[in-house]
Amino acid sequence: MARQLLSFAFQLLHVARKLLGQRMFDRLMKMTFYGHFVAGEDQESIRPLIRHNKAFGVGSILDYGMEEDMSPEEAERKEMESCTSEAERDSSGTNKREKQYQVHPAFGDRRDGVISARTYFYANEAKCDNYMENLLKCIEASGGASDGGFSAIKLTALGRPQFLLQFSDVLTRWRRFFHQMAAEQGQAGRAAVDTKLEVVVLQESIAKMGIASRAEIEGWFTSETLGVSGTVDLLDWNSLIDSRTQLSRHLVVPNVQTGQLEPLLSRFTEEEEQQMKRMLQRMDKARETGVRLMIDAEQSYFQPAISRLTLEMQRRFNVDKPLIFNTFQCYLKDAYDNVTMDMELARREGWCFGAKLVRGAYMAQERARAVEIGYEDPVNPTYEATNVMYHRCLNYVLEELKHRPKAEVMVASHNEDTVRFTLCRMEELGLHPDDGQVCFGQLLGMCDQISFPLGQAGFPVYKYVPYGPVMEVLPYLSRRALENSSIMKGAQRERQLLWQELRRRLRTGNLFHHPA
Repeated sequence: MARQLLSFAFQLLHVARKLLGQRMFDRLMKMTFYGHFVAGEDQESIRPLIRHNKAFGVGSILDYGMEEDMSPEEAERKEMESCTSEAERDSSGTNKREKQYQVHPAFGDRRDGVISARTYFYANEAKCDNYMENLLKCIEASGGASDGGFSAIKLTALGRPQFLLQFSDVLTRWRRFFHQMAAEQGQAGRAAVDTKLEVVVLQESIAKMGIASRAEIEGWFTSETLGVSGTVDLLDWNSLIDSRTQLSRHLVVPNVQTGQLEPLLSRFTEEEEQQMKRMLQRMDKARETGVRLMIDAEQSYFQPAISRLTLEMQRRFNVDKPLIFNTFQCYLKDAYDNVTMDMELARREGWCFGAKLVRGAYMAQERARAVEIGYEDPVNPTYEATNVMYHRCLNYVLEELKHRPKAEVMVASHNEDTVRFTLCRMEELGLHPDDGQVCFGQLLGMCDQISFPLGQAGFPVYKYVPYGPVMEVLPYLSRRALENSSIMKGAQRERQLLWQELRRRLRTGNLFHHPA
């Protein structure tokens, strides 16, 4: 239904453009939808809006909103081509990725069923360079016009998604292997952060599989790499396939279906390796500008790779303060494990944790894909369960912030209950808004009744600020108009409730004055 409504809205906009002509259509859009949801066409025209919001205590997360207008058939074709490796095209089907990480024609158009997220389809390296050029302009505007702001980035716009699929498959299989070993040691069902394997027992199990000789296996688990605890946790385990080690070249894991040992890492062609390197180079280029980056979350079959690459950037750049923020989608069943493990890794390695918490944009699509292709649904069973997961992750992070003054979290939510929950926990934990450890985020043109009262009350709050030429952001505008129609119905009630809460806190003074 949502897809049909979006298509209808998009068709109406195109009809209006033909009737009015491009010039009049652009003027009309800037007076209506475009003017409400988009900041401007380029980095210069967005400056007045950024300054205006800043005057009311609202910062900016700049986001180049361009999306290519293409048919579902063209989107499917591009996705199938860009997510299939040369080896898969040439082979008879051996050594394939697990089902979740294989491209499927029924879900080739990743826009289907998605309202609140932009979608990019790989065409060629030149298109990625063009996106990068526009992103750098966005970052320049963020640094020049929005002191302390962010720029948002999607990794599927920076390179061929085949690499993300393959790397996600590797990370997931390796993590599953860890949990299989944990089950053998009687630790099935434990939270990831609490699961610790006995090294001696683990070495024995791996030796029995015939993966490597006992001497080689003992060389993997040394005090230099794992400490002297005699146990291995998931962070230790993941470090074994870190790019800083040579072990990954020799690793194999058991195939869940066949029970046979298979290479963990597939071979890339020379061109595929170059594409992968260029994606990583584009990430580095974005960070060199000095502006804080918000790495957006994407579908679960891309996300393990996206999170791992983000983590590598955090290790390098989040030294004195969080400059790179990862995004955690709380509709996923493993959201809590992911948040707690990243927080623990930051503590262990001494870098600054930075996260954005969202409920997630791909819930319906993810569930339908899992059913159709035949793998375990990665999504929480109900919307209520997702709310519980969100508050569980948020509560954990807030409690950790009390002990880690350089860690930060963005509560990216349009849900007034979540905002009130955050305000209450901040007060209880003594987290002061002036310290900047907790900030809030909403989309431009939506939930102003949340954003501006927070900003005027002294809380760090940011708007996702899309910009770009009118015709290039039409897909975004179509979705925003559809989504906003339902949200606006409750806006007046939400505004009154939130103002009441903020006035009460202003009267108590607990959140707005440091203790003497």
